[in-house]
Amino acid sequence: MRCIAFAHHKGGTGKTTSCLNIAGFLQKAGKRVLVVDSDPQANATSGLGISPGSYQKSIYDLFMSRVEGYPEVKLQETVVKTDSGIDLLPSSLDLVGAEPYLYSVEDRATILRDALAGGAADYDLVLIDTPPSMGQLVINGMVAADHVIVNLDSGFFALGGVATMKAIFGDIEEHVGVSIRPEMALIMSRGGSQERPGGFFSRMRRRFTQNHENEDRKDPVEAEASRTFLRVEKIPFSPEIPEAQEHGLPISHYAPDCPAGAAYREIAVFVGEWN
Repeated sequence: MRCIAFAHHKGGTGKTTSCLNIAGFLQKAGKRVLVVDSDPQANATSGLGISPGSYQKSIYDLFMSRVEGYPEVKLQETVVKTDSGIDLLPSSLDLVGAEPYLYSVEDRATILRDALAGGAADYDLVLIDTPPSMGQLVINGMVAADHVIVNLDSGFFALGGVATMKAIFGDIEEHVGVSIRPEMALIMSRGGSQERPGGFFSRMRRRFTQNHENEDRKDPVEAEASRTFLRVEKIPFSPEIPEAQEHGLPISHYAPDCPAGAAYREIAVFVGEWN
């Protein structure tokens, strides 16, 4: 069983979208896949057609079972089947209330890793969708992972996001003692630039490019990501992506041949070969 976490401290970068769509193509390729939704917003849960809070047990119960006074809950008690064929450890807004309790747990950074080690042996891959923050839920996701994928948008602020994520990886290694492997960055296209030609972001983008002319004229976000991540991929915009989410399906099960679907299919093939 290999575990992959999707992480970024900023929201709106496409973490959940990438997690579900890569999971979908892995499932189509015959892999046994579990998606772990560790975000209280529960977008991965609803994105797989499951209503958040509709099941008696969720990832909230899994985390709280390590807190003194709460009943023990095993991974198998929380997993639900979805129409896509992907298994899901669902989330709900209740998860917001779990994080403060985790600070009372001695080995709080390894709660999710321990739960997966004890109950996810039947899966080929586990994909973890983490929240857009830098608390215990994100740390648990990255500590549990064999590989980390970071999603970046194509805007100017993504440049700072790369440096921030690199610092976060270093902090986890220093304070938790676990080395994070920044395997891949995915740069998400938003379907057209919102920048004015003479605007601030355009000027800064030109300045960055001029200062890094030896990067073979790569996009500045791609060039910066290439310094940190082993592999950088671009995902084109496709309107079918939000349509698939409305139907509770990954793009692999809704419109696999759209431009974004084709990109995710290739990435899933690569991810499926990771050791």
